[in-house]
Amino acid sequence: MNKTMKQVIVKENNLLEITETSIPACGPEDVLVKVHYSGLCGSDIPRIFHDGAHYYPVTLGHEFAGEIMAVGSLVTKVRPGQMICCIPLVPDFSMPECERGFYSLGKGYTFVGSRLPGGNAEYVVMPESSCYLLPAGVNAKQGAFFEPVTVGIHPILLAGGCENKNVVIIGAGTIGLLALQSAKAMGAKTVTAIDINEEKLALAMTLGADYVANASDEDFISRFPHHQEIRFDQLILETAGAPQTVKTALAFAGPRAQLALVGTLHRDLLLGFQEYEQILRKELVLYGSWMNYSAPFPGKEWSITADLFINNQMNIDAIISSDTGVEEYVRQVMALAGGPANGKILLHWGEGK
Repeated sequence: MNKTMKQVIVKENNLLEITETSIPACGPEDVLVKVHYSGLCGSDIPRIFHDGAHYYPVTLGHEFAGEIMAVGSLVTKVRPGQMICCIPLVPDFSMPECERGFYSLGKGYTFVGSRLPGGNAEYVVMPESSCYLLPAGVNAKQGAFFEPVTVGIHPILLAGGCENKNVVIIGAGTIGLLALQSAKAMGAKTVTAIDINEEKLALAMTLGADYVANASDEDFISRFPHHQEIRFDQLILETAGAPQTVKTALAFAGPRAQLALVGTLHRDLLLGFQEYEQILRKELVLYGSWMNYSAPFPGKEWSITADLFINNQMNIDAIISSDTGVEEYVRQVMALAGGPANGKILLHWGEGK
């Protein structure tokens, strides 16, 4: 094994740089992973462009998969040669929230790919607890999608599942399109995708949406022919993370609908009294969804995701916009200039094709 590796660092705000450094050594409870694929997450955009990193320089990447190359002396559950994907949350298991299974809700946690070095490097060291073994037949490219798939499954589980419910996905980005497929596989009665981009809505149809609606028309709900049909037994997942899409969710919701807020807002949400009143008058049930974990750690979200890939129920190829090497990856990410990616940008380190 070479003693040095390449990595992509956020050197400072608005600057990605490829550097060479020593391959990190394992601590007693750590594993060394050779990264095959690492995906750009929407949450990485503010860390790169909007002063959102905890520190500089930082190596991002929390959606990744690869091969274990070495393990520390106290590691017992994994071994070199196994293929894993990253469970990025590193909880402080002594916290009372963790004792109740609320792993992402307690203090003291850290996170691979933001607070700790992540998978935008040829090699990464991380705790044994961050390893999720990939099942036989699931490849590293699919493994790089485990984390974002679990983000959409978590709110479904918070709401008691989606079987025989009319699931509405607001925001047909990567998380929304993965959640759409998950909901279909998990027994949803119907799945509706709402967005303002016709290309994304067309893609949602190819991925199994029963209905789509373009919300760019402010009267789209009254023009949507299936609204009455799916008014009841609704589970709405707001995945876009914009003030307007939260308002769209409130307006679209039917009586006693369950509304899970998944997308992270970066601007203030200002609700007028009539908008707020919809929560009361419709007796809506609201769920905040933060990350993707449950007891026992890392949770059923992850085993369900594994089953979806084993059973060929997830189409990731349609969502990938770029599968590229390190130089082109940096060029494409910097070209975003702080805006969202149109599809998943994958960094491929030359393994696992």
